Order: sequence, then structure tokens, then C-alpha cells
Amino acid sequence: MADSLVKIYHKNSLANSEKLELLRNLSFNEVNNLELSLKYADELIALSQLEKNYLYLHRGYYQKGNKNRLRGDLDKALNAFFKSVEAAIKAKFIIGEGVAYMSIADVYSIMGNADNAEIYYNKSIHLLRKTDDSISLASALLNAGDEYSKNKRYNLALKYFKESSIIFDNADYLIGTAYSLGNIGMVHAKLGNNNLAKAYISKAVKILEKLKDYYAISEYLSYMSDIYLALNDWETSLSYAKRSLNLAQKYGLKEQISNANLKLSQLYQKTGNMAASFSYYKNHIAYRDSLTNLKSMQQMADIRTNYEVSQKQTEVDLLEKDSEIQKLKDKRQQNIIYITAISLFLVLVITIGFYRRYKFVKKTNSIIEEEKNRSNNLLLNILPEETALELKKNGKVQAKKFESVTVLFTDFEGFTNYAEKLPPEKLVESIDYYFSEFDTIMEKYNLEKIKTVGDAYMCAGGLPFPTGDHAYKMTLAALEIARFVDISEELITQNQTHFKIRIGINTGPLVAGVVGIKKFSYDIWGDTVNIASRMESNSEPGRINISEHTYQIIKNDFDCEYRGEIEVKNKGMMKMYFVNDSITQ
Repeated sequence: MADSLVKIYHKNSLANSEKLELLRNLSFNEVNNLELSLKYADELIALSQLEKNYLYLHRGYYQKGNKNRLRGDLDKALNAFFKSVEAAIKAKFIIGEGVAYMSIADVYSIMGNADNAEIYYNKSIHLLRKTDDSISLASALLNAGDEYSKNKRYNLALKYFKESSIIFDNADYLIGTAYSLGNIGMVHAKLGNNNLAKAYISKAVKILEKLKDYYAISEYLSYMSDIYLALNDWETSLSYAKRSLNLAQKYGLKEQISNANLKLSQLYQKTGNMAASFSYYKNHIAYRDSLTNLKSMQQMADIRTNYEVSQKQTEVDLLEKDSEIQKLKDKRQQNIIYITAISLFLVLVITIGFYRRYKFVKKTNSIIEEEKNRSNNLLLNILPEETALELKKNGKVQAKKFESVTVLFTDFEGFTNYAEKLPPEKLVESIDYYFSEFDTIMEKYNLEKIKTVGDAYMCAGGLPFPTGDHAYKMTLAALEIARFVDISEELITQNQTHFKIRIGINTGPLVAGVVGIKKFSYDIWGDTVNIASRMESNSEPGRINISEHTYQIIKNDFDCEYRGEIEVKNKGMMKMYFVNDSITQ
């Protein structure tokens, strides 16, 4: 493809958008020579700037970013992708903007910057949901899920992988479906759900075998080996590891050859077959270092050549000297060798001592850090981060007043009747199903879960750190909760209980703090909380009822339906509104 395009390029018969499209295709299809591909991308950028064609300016910077990422120049790649975003915005090309954000997130992920990666994956997904480019949306979800999986946020990873799988299926995009299924399997493997992991990975491998994507197959086979090893089925684990190695060797996949050899080395080590383990480990090292060793071997060859030439010249010089000088030189050389050998031995002994001490200190620090993180995580599951820090520092927490906080209450319609008829275990299982998803939604919008009381769920936005968009985010979260409950009513099996939900929201000042001296509980108080509760009790099943205070803040962002003034217990007549949908969606 690249060769045929080059012929058209050299004829120089195209102009305007046709030449821009030719340069884009040349940069995209030139896969063997990255420098040449970058040259085409720069020419595309220059011509697009000259013609003020922002669509192709976006595409030029996007190609430049991709090629620099392949070269390993991540800073240059990031710079190009950001310029690609700017051009896409000027061209009002939402798909391009979303895809460029995804590439920015990919680079941050490679760099290990998880926070930035998550920010730009969310930007990409938010934009691509507004378009009809389902493949790009599913790809962004897949990559974001992979980032969550790397950071051990497995629930979010599974959620994104499942959504990407559905989209790829609907688009009949088999390779995307395979990667989604395989990644779901890998998450289940990490969670110890070995049967589910086997099922998903097996489905992925079947699809990839048809598509001849041997790199991914080899990686998934290696994961299958891990699964069976966890089940203590050593023979099956070994067979999968060998299949992974054979496939990688057949198609020359050096990275997978290295990984498969390492896996086999570990398996044989567990059985005490140290000879086989050592043999596979040597192969792992050889393939791991093969690319870098090419350069090292060349450097070593040059050093050796220079050394041999100098040695020959030394021999010629020595022949011209008398035997007495030769003996003195030999003795001196011998002394140098002895001194060097002794010095090297002492350095080796000292190095081993320092290395062992380093390993011991590192292991000890790792254990301490792990226990510290576990304690911090347990505390953060109970209290907001700022409150937890204050409690650790002072041993107590001062109550704090917030001028503007948005409070949300939910309640399940007819829960009391269900509670009287259902076994307690089934009731708790159903409540947990809903509240677990509510927790995920709160985390997504950086809102604070306060507590649950029976079937009531209470959360707040704008604390412990005051923000300016808490009412907006809380309303988005409420819409998502309502949609989830509606969808769940269709998806839940006959054995699972489903409910209808009422939601109420109010915004205003309140006081927050920790009560008690044991089993700490973070809570909020004030008239704002009471009104939010009244908004929920005066709502209707499946609807979001908000107060006048909240309506005045969000009315430009959401489609709201005025209900009139309604009698509220202990509050008199109050204006209320139903939220129907987001105007911006």
C-alpha cells in the first residue's frame, strides 16, 4: 500500500484536500520506516496549516503522535496528541477529539501516570458517547478498563470490559470482542475466579485463532497456565505454558517467547526439576535481551578488534626489546594482575554484603508499607480522606460547617412489604446488588457516601473538600442511579428481587463531622439534610425530586419539570421539581 502511494506522491499531480489525504495515507501505511512516516506527517501538518484545514491538521498531528509513540519518544508523542486535540476542536470534529484524548491517556498509561491516564480516558469516553463511532468508543472503554485492571480497580475494569464487549459484538468487530473477553478473563483470574477466567479466555482464544492474532493468543495461553497452577493442576498448567511457547516460536514473537520460557522455568522450579527450570530461564534471558544484545555484541566486537590490533602491535614492539626488559615487564604485568584480582575479589565481597543488606531492608520496608497501606485503606473506607488524616493526626475530628453541599436520599418503594415476605439472606443480597452499583457511581463522580439505613442510601457532594459543581455532579449521579434501577428490573432473574426507587435532592449549608469514640461514623446534620429527606419522601417511583435551592443551581444544565408547591411535614409549602434528563447529553 505504501509503495503504491509513493508512486502517486512522486507524480506530484494532486492538490488541496486530495494531496492532504494522500499524505495522511502515506504516513499511516508507512510501517517499516518510522522516520519516513514522520516526514510525511510533518509535510501534512505544514500543508494543512498553510491551507488552514484544521481537520487534516488534526490528522497530521495524530499520525505524528502515533509514530513517536512507536519510537519510544513519549514526550514528543504527548505534545503531538495535544496539538491534535486543539486542531480537532477548531475543526469541530468530536470523534477526532475523543480519539486523540484516548491516545493521550494511552501515553500516560505507558508512563505509569495512572491519575492523568484516567482523566483523559474519561474525557475520551464522554465525547465518543456523543458520536456514532461505536468502535472508537469501545476501544476507549477497553483501554480504560485495562488501566483500571493494572491499578487493581477490578470492579470498574470489569464494567468497562463488559460494555466494550457488547459494543464490539453489536458492530461485529471480532478482534475487539476477543480482547474484551480475554481481558475479562484476566481480571477474573486476578480475583481468583478461575472457572470464569477459563471460560472467558477460552472464548477469546477461539476467536483469535480464526483471526490469526497469535501474539494475543500466546499471552492468554500464559494466563490459562496461571489459572490451572492456582488450581494445583500442574500438568494442565504446563501444557498451556508449552502451547504458548510453541506458538510464539512458530511466529517469531520474541517477547512472548521470553515470557513463556520464564513461565516454564517457574513451573519446573515448583516441582524441583532445577535443571529444566534453569534451561528455560536461560532461554528467557536470551530472548529478553536479544534486541539490546545486538547493539552490545557489535560494541563488544569493535572493542575486541581494537584490542587484538593493539596486541599485535605490542608483540612487534616487544620483539625489538632485549630479554631483560621483557622479564621486567612480565613481572610487572603479573603483579598488576594479582593486585587487580585481589581488588576485584574484595569489591565482590563488599558488593554481596551491601546487596544482601539492601534486599533485607527493602523486604522489611515493603512489609511495613503494605501493612500501613492496608490500615489506611480500611480507614478511608469508613471516613473521607481529609477526615481520616485529621483523626490520625489529632485523635479526634472537629465538626465543620459547609456553606453549600448537595445531599441525596434514595428509598425503595414498598420495601417494608418485601422485607416481611422475603428470607433475610435474599433481602440482603438484593440490597447489596443495588448499593454496590450506587457506590461505584459515587466513586465515578467523586461524591461522598455518608451511610445506609435499611433500604435508604444517603450521600453528599461538596464535602469534605468544597467544590463548585457538586449539585451538577449529584444530579448526573441521580440520573445514572435511576437508569441502573430501571435496567436492573429487566435484567434481574426471577430469583432476584427488584425494586422501584424514589430519589430526593436538596442543596444548602450543613455541619459534618465524626460522632463517637469507637467505631467512628462520619455524618452530616442540618436543615439541608432534613429537606433532602423530605424531597425523597415526596418523590415518585423512578423519579428524581429536587428542591427550589437545587433547581436554581442546575436549571441551565437539566430538563426540569415544575411540580408546584407541595405540603411538607414541619416545613409548610415548598416548591419541587422533577429532573427528566441532562440538557448537555
